[in-house]
Amino acid sequence: MTAMTTESAWDVLEGATLPRGYRVEITAGKIIMTPRRQARRQTVLAAAPQIEDQLAGHGRLLSDSKVDFPSTRYGYAPDLAVVAPGAELNGRGRYEWHDLEAVLDVTARPEQDEDFVRKLRLYAECGIPLYVVVDPAEALCTVHSGPQRTGAYRDAERVPFGNELYLPLQDRTMVIETGGFPVEGAPR
Repeated sequence: MTAMTTESAWDVLEGATLPRGYRVEITAGKIIMTPRRQARRQTVLAAAPQIEDQLAGHGRLLSDSKVDFPSTRYGYAPDLAVVAPGAELNGRGRYEWHDLEAVLDVTARPEQDEDFVRKLRLYAECGIPLYVVVDPAEALCTVHSGPQRTGAYRDAERVPFGNELYLPLQDRTMVIETGGFPVEGAPR
C-alpha cells in the first residue's frame, strides 16, 4: 500500500462539516478552530469596503478564503488578503501564497500567540510583501514589510487606531482609515 501525499494542508478537511462561527486554520499540522470575535468582524467590515474601492478592478480582495501555501503543514485563511492583478485560481479553486500582495489579520495580543509567530514566519519565508496585524486590544496596527527568506520581516511600522494606514503595494498605495476600527474592552 502506498502512502497518499497531500499537496495542500486543506486536503485533510475535504468533506468535513465544520461548526459555524469558528475560524479554521492549519498550523504546524494541527487544525486550529477559534471562535470568531465581534471586534474581528467589525474590523473586517470597516476595512474591506475601503480596500475594494481602491482596488477598482486591479486585483481582488479575499476574506476568510483558504489559501494554498508551499507546505502541507500550513493552511491559512486570512481575515483579508489583497490578491495581485492577473492572479488566477489553481486547480483546487484557491489562490496560492505567491498571489498575495498583502494580508490583514485581526488578532488579540499577537506577541503572546504562538500561532501568530508561526504565521508571521511563514508569510515572510513565502515573500508576502505586507502583513498587517490589527490588534483591537491595543488599538494598534502593525505593518510588517520587507519579507526575508529567513522568516522575518525587515520592517515593522506601528500605526495607532485613528491614523491612516498606508499599504504600499507593487504599483499603488492604499490608504485605510482606522478611526472606525473597534477597540476591545472599550464601551460601545
